[in-house]
Amino acid sequence: MDGTEGSHFKRVLIATDGSENAEKAASYGMYLAKAACAEVHVLYVISTQHAVTTRTVKSWSEGLEEYLKDKGRVAIGNVEKMGEEAGVKVKSVFLKGIPADKILEYARENNIDLIVVGTHGLTGIKKFLIGSIAEKVVRHSRVPVMVIR
Repeated sequence: MDGTEGSHFKRVLIATDGSENAEKAASYGMYLAKAACAEVHVLYVISTQHAVTTRTVKSWSEGLEEYLKDKGRVAIGNVEKMGEEAGVKVKSVFLKGIPADKILEYARENNIDLIVVGTHGLTGIKKFLIGSIAEKVVRHSRVPVMVIR
């Protein structure tokens, strides 16, 4: 890919959770976006998958949400910096919900051409208990998904 008009990727979605694997995925996604002269949308989802709703732990839950917002700001900031260094336009987005669902929804609603995600490489019982965001995105996406481990 040399960035000519024949490129298939005009909008690349990089989903990040701030982990080492997500940072690695962002690096690959940024490289592809630069080569394709594409814009990058970086998405951080504050997960409500295991939200706590009882009154006794509501303040704890609010503290956790603030922590996750801070973590998201750092994660998105890292990808924005990559974009700045690469000369790639980056649009930053925070959403709240179930991560895989929000990634897929955002990709559909914003005509994303490629989704880039990292995976923690969990297997066996850990994967069964925790679930895999990357796997769900791959199974249900209408566009190509690049998974980096």
